[in-house]
Amino acid sequence: MGLAIVTGGSRGLGREVAKALKADGHEVLLIAKDADRLAQTASELDCSFKAIDLEKLDEAEHGFREILASYGAPEILVLAHGVMSEKMSKTLRTTTQEWRRVLSINLDSVFSAMNILGAAMAEARNGRIIVFSACLGRMSGPGNAGGLAPYRISKAGVNALVRNLAHETGHGSRGLLVDAVCPNHTQTDMGGPDAPLTVEEGADTAIWLARRPFDATTDKTGVLWEERTIIDW
Repeated sequence: MGLAIVTGGSRGLGREVAKALKADGHEVLLIAKDADRLAQTASELDCSFKAIDLEKLDEAEHGFREILASYGAPEILVLAHGVMSEKMSKTLRTTTQEWRRVLSINLDSVFSAMNILGAAMAEARNGRIIVFSACLGRMSGPGNAGGLAPYRISKAGVNALVRNLAHETGHGSRGLLVDAVCPNHTQTDMGGPDAPLTVEEGADTAIWLARRPFDATTDKTGVLWEERTIIDW
C-alpha cells in the first residue's frame, strides 16, 4: 500500500476516511489548519501530518510542494476540507471578504492540490483523486439554486474541476481516477449533530472509491457520486 493524503483530516469526514485508509495499510498523511487538533488526530490514528492553512493559496502551494518533495506522488488524494458560507450570503448580500474566504478554501486550494499533487499522480500513471463536493453545487435536481451563494458556486466549481481533469487525463485510461462525492447532510461540525447521516455513512462512498477495482473500458470516473451511485451534475 502506498501513500494516501487526506485534507481536512483532523476531524469529520476526512478523519473517517483517513482511519479507513490507515486500516487498509496505507501510509497516511493528514492535512488541516488547526495544528494542535491535527497532531492529536494523527497520534490517535498513527499517521503523519502537516498543518497548512488552505485559505492562503501561497501557503497551500508551498505546503503541497514540500509534501511532494518529501514523500513523492501519493496513490490516493482525498480532498475532504471545506467551509460553509454565512447563512445570509445570497449573491447580492455577500461581502467580498466572505466570497474570497469560501472560494479560497473550497475551490482554489482544490485546484492547487490537483495542480501540484495531481500532476505527479498523472505522471506516475497511478492514482485516485476523490473530492468531497456537495449536491448544492449541482446544476440539476432539486434545490440547486438560491442562497448560500459562495458555497454553492464553490462546489459547482469543484464539480467542473473534477469533470475537466478527468477528461484531460483520459477518464481513467491513463491510470488516474478523479471523482467527486456528495456526502449529503452528515453529523460533522458543519452539518451539526441533528443531521440524518452519521460520519461513517457520509464517508462511505469516498472510502469505497479509494478501494474499488477499476476497468477503464467499463467503469466510470470523472463523475459525481452519491451513496455509491452516479448522479447528474
